[in-house]
Amino acid sequence: MAQITLENVRKVFGKVVANRDITLTIHDREFMVLLGPSGCGKTTLLRGIAGLERIDGGRILIGGQDVSDLPPRKRHIAMVFQSYAVFPHLTVYDNVAFGLRMQRVPAAEERARVQAAAELLHIADLLQRYPAQISGGQRQRVAVARAIAVQAQVLLMDEPLSNLDALLRLEMRAELKRLLKELKATVVYVTHDQVEALSLGDRIAVMRDGAIVQCDSPLTVYDQPATPFVGRFIGNPPMNLLLADVRPAPGGAEAVVGGVAFPAPGTAQGGKLLLGIRAENIQVHATPVAGALPGKVLVVEPLGSHNLLTVQVDEARVKAHTHADAAFEPGQPVWLAFPADKIRWLEPEE
Repeated sequence: MAQITLENVRKVFGKVVANRDITLTIHDREFMVLLGPSGCGKTTLLRGIAGLERIDGGRILIGGQDVSDLPPRKRHIAMVFQSYAVFPHLTVYDNVAFGLRMQRVPAAEERARVQAAAELLHIADLLQRYPAQISGGQRQRVAVARAIAVQAQVLLMDEPLSNLDALLRLEMRAELKRLLKELKATVVYVTHDQVEALSLGDRIAVMRDGAIVQCDSPLTVYDQPATPFVGRFIGNPPMNLLLADVRPAPGGAEAVVGGVAFPAPGTAQGGKLLLGIRAENIQVHATPVAGALPGKVLVVEPLGSHNLLTVQVDEARVKAHTHADAAFEPGQPVWLAFPADKIRWLEPEE
C-alpha cells in the first residue's frame, strides 16, 4: 500500500506561507495532479512529500507510516525533476542504474531492471550512449526510466515535460499515461499545464496561494469549478464569467445579465452572482432568439476544427465556439443562447 496522507501540512519561508495547512489523501495507485500557477506552492508540497523540504507543521504519511522526519532515502519514493538531472559523464545504462547501485542491488537484478525500464521507455537501443548524444526527449525518458527502475512505492514528478517542445510533449504525455497505468504506482505530478492535468490525472488538486481550492476528477473540475479562479484557470479559453444581478421573481429569484433574465439557483436571494459557461456550450445565432444575449462580434479566430469568436456583450467579452464553416464577421450582430443545463453559478470573489 502506498497511500499518501497529508494532515495540515504547513511550510513557511520567512514571511511567505508556501503551504497553508494542506490536508489531502492520495489513494494507493492513484495519479494525483497538483495544478496551479507559478508560486502557488505545488512544488513546495511535492518537495515536502519527498523529504527535500522539511515541513513546519502537520504530518506526512506514506503507506500509513509517518515519514515527516525521515530523510528522502527512507521514504521509498522516486522523483523526476523538471530539469532532466541526468549525469553527463555516465552512459544511459549507468544513469538508469544509478539508484539501483545506491540500493546495492545485485548485478544480475540490476541488469534485468535497467533493461525492463529501458524497454518500457523505448530507450533500450540507447543504453550505451551518453546524454550529449541523445535528444532532449530521450534524456527525459532516461530520467523517468531511472525513477521507475528502483520500483519505489511512490513516484513524484515535478513538471517533467515542461522543457520539451509542443509536439514532443504531446507524444511524451501519451507515453507517460500508458507507462504509469502499467506500473500501477502512486503518482504525484506537478504541473501548471491544464491540458496535462486534464489528460493525465485521476484527480486534480487545484492550488492557489498555498492552499487547495478544489480537488476532484478532471471532468468535475472542468465542468463544475468550485470558484471563479478554477473556472478561469482550467480550460482554453477560460470559462466565461458574467456578473448577474439577482432579484426577486414570481416563484423564486432571477439573475439578470445584459437585460436577459435567467432562473437563479434556489439559494439565491439577492445581490450578485457570476454566470459561468464554457465557450463550446454557447449557441451563436445570426438573428434574434428569445432569451439570448445580444452582442457584436469583435474577433473571429479560425482554429481548424472550429472558430473561436470574441463577442462584446455589454461591458463583458464572451468567447464562443462555432463550426469552422460558420460565416461570422467582425462587427456583425449576434445573439448568444445559453442552455440552462450548461450554466454554472458561482459566488463572486472579493
